[in-house]
Amino acid sequence: MTVRAFFRSTKVKNATAPYDTIHLKIFYPAQMSGSELEKTQGIIPAESEKAPFPVVIFFGGVNCGPENYQWLAVKLAEKGIVVVTFAWVAENFPGIVALTPGVDTQMLAPNTYGTAPTASALPALLAELESLQTEGLLAGMLNLQQVILGGHSAGGRVALESANPEFFPQVAAAFGYAVHSAAPMMLGYPADTFLPLPSTLPMLLIGGTCDGVITNSRYIYGIKEDSPTRSMMRTFREAITGNRNDTYLIIIEGANHYSMVHPQDPTTDRAFLDFPSTQPEENIRSLIEESISLFIDAHVRQKSEALAILEKMQPDSNPLIAAFERK
Repeated sequence: MTVRAFFRSTKVKNATAPYDTIHLKIFYPAQMSGSELEKTQGIIPAESEKAPFPVVIFFGGVNCGPENYQWLAVKLAEKGIVVVTFAWVAENFPGIVALTPGVDTQMLAPNTYGTAPTASALPALLAELESLQTEGLLAGMLNLQQVILGGHSAGGRVALESANPEFFPQVAAAFGYAVHSAAPMMLGYPADTFLPLPSTLPMLLIGGTCDGVITNSRYIYGIKEDSPTRSMMRTFREAITGNRNDTYLIIIEGANHYSMVHPQDPTTDRAFLDFPSTQPEENIRSLIEESISLFIDAHVRQKSEALAILEKMQPDSNPLIAAFERK
């Protein structure tokens, strides 16, 4: 299958210029037509017979460029999913400018958490999807009732925290890599507090046994235990309820915090905090992509064969799987 992408930009309401513009890259399944427009401008139509396409909105980690996740976007688009990545340069905190997934820290505070989404970019991204549905290459081809939120690190956190149909009824599921819901003490939370996540939609949490960033950032949350996986496991076991058998935790043996990032940019991220991965990165990325694809097929596209394969992703079936939990 041919995968193509195009670019858009949109404004974020209530953001202050010049930090009020998001640049999007939209990946889609394409079909070569041989038209003059294709030859002269590179505009290639979508593979319309596979429409309507579910949509993944992907939130990258802080200071991780959207190009770091293109490998995943292409893999998902090959399977008939439209994927939106984006770049937003803004102030994560006052005076600190960064490439951000968009974290609304006001909605993380003890007196407001859970009352509104923490993904401050999401309303603008959803509005842009509505625009894409009415004009252009993907007009009429998007399933905007099957929007999946996904992300890495801080981006994964806002994806999970915002996957609430009371906020966004078009969201159908969420996934995150190297993500947890521990509460920052700087916002006024007690040490070792884990915040509840919305639990009405299917969720997938993926992590690694060599996550040095989670381990070495634990002081932010008042966590004493020196563990790469404890925060993710506590998030899965304590922060998520539901017990519908559509929520999963997969821990990958030898994966680190940036195993999802390819290629990695050591000039901007916090890889200096990470532990070395102990398994081939290509194999780790393959398992990440397979897990996400199966999760979407099973719980968004309702493919029974995908559900059967996903349920078999146990440590005894794959040496890269260190732990698998479902509830």
